[in-house]
Order: sequence, then C-alpha cells, then structure tokens
Amino acid sequence: MIPLLGYQAALLLRSHRWLPPLLFYGAVMGIGVQGGQPVLDSLGWAAAALVPVAAWLVRVCVTNEPDAARNCSVAAAGPRRVHLAAVLTGLTASTALAVAGTALVAAIGDPRSADHRVAVPVLPASLAGLLGALACVLLGTGVGALCNRPLLRSPAWAVPSTILAAFLVMFVSGSPANAAVTGLVTGSRHGTVTMPLLPLALAAALAAGATAVACAVSARR
Repeated sequence: MIPLLGYQAALLLRSHRWLPPLLFYGAVMGIGVQGGQPVLDSLGWAAAALVPVAAWLVRVCVTNEPDAARNCSVAAAGPRRVHLAAVLTGLTASTALAVAGTALVAAIGDPRSADHRVAVPVLPASLAGLLGALACVLLGTGVGALCNRPLLRSPAWAVPSTILAAFLVMFVSGSPANAAVTGLVTGSRHGTVTMPLLPLALAAALAAGATAVACAVSARR
C-alpha cells in the first residue's frame, strides 16, 4: 500500500485540484474563526467545515487518475487496493487540515466559556477539538467514498449527492459529526470540556463501512 499511497499523493499534489477545497476551508475559517472568540465555539466551527472539505478531497482523489493510468494500476495491484489508496489519500489530506485548523484555533482562541466567565483548559479543549475534527473528517470521507466512483460515476449525480450528503451529516440530529460539534458548542456554554469519543468511534465505523463498500464495488466495475 505504501507505493500506492505515494503515487496517489503525488497525483493529488501535481494536479492542484486540492487548491479549491483548501481555499474553501480557509474562507470558512476566516469567516467563523476570529482571535479572542471562545475556543470551544471556534473549534466546533472548524470541525464542522471539515465534513464537506473531506468529501471534496476524497472525490478529487478517486477521480484524479486518468483511465489509462488507473487500468495499469489496477492490473498491477488490484482494484480494491487502488481505490482504497485513493480514499486514504483524501483522508490523510483532510486530517492534515484538521490538525492545522485545530492548532490555529487553539493559538488564537480565548480559553474561556461563551460568556467569557469560566476558564477552559487549553490542552483538553484542543484535544477535544481535534477528536471532533477527526470525527467530521471521517464522516466526510465516508460521504466521499459513497457518493463518487465507482458507485456514482456521472458528475451530474455525484457532485449534488456529495454536497447534499455532506450537509445532511453535518446538521441531522444523531449524526456523529453533529454530535461532536454540538458537544463542543454545549461545552463552551458551560465552560466544560467533553471528549467526543463515542462520535469518533461511530464515525470511524461508518467511514470504514462506506470505504469497504466502495472498494468492493470497484472490483466489479
């Protein structure tokens, strides 16, 4: 898998198709994250933005390879491994953004509650924000895996489905991403830090299941 991951990462970097989702994430962060704002609120905002970004990056990675090159990769390594490498590359890029976004918020955010009265410990808050961001990244990865090739090949279906599914997992009650973000925002109101371990575990299971389905279908198409 290591050579495949390196190959997919090189494709992503050289294509410059990572630039639009990066700019989108930067714009969302610029709108919703300002210096001196409550750190947990800002961490929740930064985490939520990663759902569509992760789905977008996975779409870029699974559609980035030309058909002729993909046929050669599939002949050498098998369709499941090739597709898995593409999804994991998107996940890795999204995780890097999650780490960078969390570090930025921790550096400029105000370590206090929403009313600025209760002190919030920075390190636990940063860890909770990172775990919440990872939960959102995993849900976005699952969305990207299910809403693009090989399950949905036409951009006319794949792009709207990806956008709709990304916003659904952000806002629908019961979604692990929604639960992780809600936990951060609720904690900001009371000045408490709660680790979103259950949402993270559920998001990991859902992402793994979605990726497994996509890889299985890739072997048949």
